[in-house]
Amino acid sequence: MMEALKHFWQSDLAWSWRHSTVAVISTFIFVLMMVAAFGAPLIAPHNPFDLATINLLDALKPPAWNSEGQAIFPLGTDSQGRDLLSAMMYGTRVSLMIGMASVALSMLVGIVLGLVAGYAGGRIDAFIMRVADVQLSFPAILIALLIDGVARAVVPRELHEHIAIPVLVGAIALAGWPQYARTVRGSTLVEKNREYVQAARVIGISSPVIMFRHVLPNVMGPVLVLATVHLATAIITEATLSFLGVGVPPTEPSLGTLIRIGNDFLFSGEWWITIFPGLALVLLVLSVNLLGDWLRDALNPRLS
Repeated sequence: MMEALKHFWQSDLAWSWRHSTVAVISTFIFVLMMVAAFGAPLIAPHNPFDLATINLLDALKPPAWNSEGQAIFPLGTDSQGRDLLSAMMYGTRVSLMIGMASVALSMLVGIVLGLVAGYAGGRIDAFIMRVADVQLSFPAILIALLIDGVARAVVPRELHEHIAIPVLVGAIALAGWPQYARTVRGSTLVEKNREYVQAARVIGISSPVIMFRHVLPNVMGPVLVLATVHLATAIITEATLSFLGVGVPPTEPSLGTLIRIGNDFLFSGEWWITIFPGLALVLLVLSVNLLGDWLRDALNPRLS
């Protein structure tokens, strides 16, 4: 394990990261928010979803540095008396989980279809790419809203809260797979004519083995860059859907839900309820986007 870490630290990718101030700062912010999100049950000052610890008399408390604020609520409280800092930590965890799950599902579907389209060619390629072209002609948020609406119409109302997160993950994932499919297809068209693929065919290796064991590792560079950028897009899409009221249930609010709740009090003076979750969302998305930009440049041999 130590040898692997040492080898990675001495690699060109690690050297590029160490010499990029933007990448280092973005990584620090992203890791800090990851630790705060997934470590929320251990390090959050309060459990904002434990009804036994919530007092309505603490509602709408301003941040601690305000004269009317309290030190036990560093960023103030919302309309229900929940500690805003703790709610943001738990909400960031929900946003990250949905974003990562939807990106993973998009990658799985897009990579498989892209490999098949690029390697098989012909009518299979034409069919998959035309489906991708049709889907790309619609905004991702519109596709996610359509899928979410159909799922809510089909499933009984009492089950809506239980299926909200899986439906949200599936909707965002199905809206994003064409980008992976087109990227992988383009790289596969190049790789399938290489000598190592032709040699594998000559010795009788089956097409699925060639695609997933030999071609796939050589097309993952652009996919990793796309996945990093898509994570930021998925988080924004989830936040948008939650802000519109069709995302995660109120019992498991994300950053988008917290912003929507705070928006109702923005013009009545309780600005902190929406401003702080909004800043957290901006920092999270910006750090991921900047990491994606650095990774794109680091993996591009023309820029090295």
